[in-house]
Amino acid sequence: MTKQEKNDVIELLKGKFSQYNNFYITDTESLTVAQIGKLRRICFDKQVEMKVAKNTLIKKALESIDAEKYAGVYDSLHKVTALMFSENPKDPAVILSGFRKENNKEKPELKAAFINGDVFVGDNQLKALTQIKTKNELIGELIGLLQAPIQRVLGALENKDNASKAEEAPAAVETPAVEAAPVAEEADAPVVAVQVEEAAPVAETPAAEEAPAPEAPAADDTAAPTEEA
Repeated sequence: MTKQEKNDVIELLKGKFSQYNNFYITDTESLTVAQIGKLRRICFDKQVEMKVAKNTLIKKALESIDAEKYAGVYDSLHKVTALMFSENPKDPAVILSGFRKENNKEKPELKAAFINGDVFVGDNQLKALTQIKTKNELIGELIGLLQAPIQRVLGALENKDNASKAEEAPAAVETPAVEAAPVAEEADAPVVAVQVEEAAPVAETPAAEEAPAPEAPAADDTAAPTEEA
């Protein structure tokens, strides 16, 4: 590698370190070319940038930005190094953990992680980094805590309102039933009686009068007299 090529790599790394507040330093020494390619694809899908570079060039890039700020990671720059840059602080940890389980390997090994100014050194930090809370997750939890008392108050008010409605409901149902019954009876009874009384005289006819009985014929005076004894 020429001096110019080294300078180009340094400038490239400086840009990445300035762009991201989170980066992981990993050891990929025992991985095959095929495994490295697979790891790159996984990183790409998760919007994690992966860069392989020499340790001396990485250190020069960090020192040229802020030598004191990154002092905690210098001791981790040995063997083969692959850098993983991410906006989400725990995405690289999740990728490393999942890749290792899938391939039954201990590599890639975590050498160090720089998370928002804090340095985590050693592979034993990997599990803790997979459980780290992101900024959005912390904000979500805070909002949930603030809303919880309000939701409890609203729930209590709603239960109280439902109970009040349940107590008032029977009175509202019984009132119309009592008043409706007598009104219907009083309205119908007189109408039927009047119609029946007025209909009776109209039905009568003169045929009901009795005709005089016919007179019996008078006794005939010409009848033969009875013989005297």
